[in-house]
Amino acid sequence: MKKFEYSQINGKSLAYFGLLAGLGLIAVIGVLASWYMEHNGHYVTGMNNQVIWGTPHIFAVFLIVAASGALNVASIASVFSKKMYEPMARLSALLAIALLAGGLVILLLDLGRPDRLIVAMTYYNFKSIFAWNIILYTGFFAIVGTYIWMMMDHNMYKYKKTVGLAAFIWRLTLTTGTGSIFGFLVARSAYDAALLAPMFIIMSFSFGLAIFILVLMAAYNWTGRELGDVVIARLRKLLGVFVAAVLYFVIVYHLTNLYITQRHGVEEFILSSGGIYTQLFWIGQVLIGGLIPLVLIYAPGVSQCRKTLAFVCTLVILGGLAQLYVLIIGGQAFPLDIFPGYEVSSSFYDGVIASYSPSLPEVLLGLGGIAVALLLVTFALKVLRFLPPSLADSVADPHA
Repeated sequence: MKKFEYSQINGKSLAYFGLLAGLGLIAVIGVLASWYMEHNGHYVTGMNNQVIWGTPHIFAVFLIVAASGALNVASIASVFSKKMYEPMARLSALLAIALLAGGLVILLLDLGRPDRLIVAMTYYNFKSIFAWNIILYTGFFAIVGTYIWMMMDHNMYKYKKTVGLAAFIWRLTLTTGTGSIFGFLVARSAYDAALLAPMFIIMSFSFGLAIFILVLMAAYNWTGRELGDVVIARLRKLLGVFVAAVLYFVIVYHLTNLYITQRHGVEEFILSSGGIYTQLFWIGQVLIGGLIPLVLIYAPGVSQCRKTLAFVCTLVILGGLAQLYVLIIGGQAFPLDIFPGYEVSSSFYDGVIASYSPSLPEVLLGLGGIAVALLLVTFALKVLRFLPPSLADSVADPHA
């Protein structure tokens, strides 16, 4: 088996310490934003009795879903024995742990009572999908951490494929659990769908790979290491497949809802009359996050440009955030159908579209979680050997 050498980044330049300082500052601002919301009460946010999951949850769910997808490169190398991906497997696993940590930091600080996490970790209600996800998140840290150990310790390397298979199965289960949080909420017309579980899995592939490509390109460009065209071309094509698959699942999801008479109201809301949610769906999710990236990935003349690929990855990330905003917040804004088939009348917002506007502290908390994830990756690359000195075409094996 071909062996690859790995090394740490130098991490002694002013630019490196400036990057650490900038990410650290954003993370601290996120913590202060959380303190401001907890100290003053959630009335300072855009959340209310109808929209109880706000912008921080968009960032948190995005990072959690992307964490599973970021591990995809390592899974392709270990589980499917594609040797071209082997030298990038360590970075893939590191990024997966960092993204999950960033997402959970946001959730923890958005609870209002972070100390209640102790209750969630010590008392389990196995009828609750939220309790299941606590187990899935902690298990992900343990399994992927062990996976990194197997890859970095030559004495344990023979167990890498077995642990990699376990990590592959666990991450699919984790993403299924995250999608099922919404799929099991039968009271919300926009959620109640078994299709959300597999759709979240393919979303994780797309979002996670887009982040991985950006981190890989930045790490090699900023450290002066060579990154060959063969690796970039393979990752670009893989991203195109995942982006197209996300669009396919979105089409099937909405066509299924349109077939169900009971869902016509929520589909009309999302697709035509939902204001900002309709705009984010068509412009943010479909156009920016789907169609434009597909054109730029496969169009002759620009498909080989690395700057274009970085732009495509950025669009996929923005489209993913828009998709989760429409799904999570738009799903809450649409009125609850508590008694199907009956008209309900009261003085408490029955049949009224809920209003929600993201507040600055919510956005800062979300950005703080992203900064935590990138801070972990940046620091780990300096202290441990995660990157090969070169991924030139002569080093990577395009035919494996």
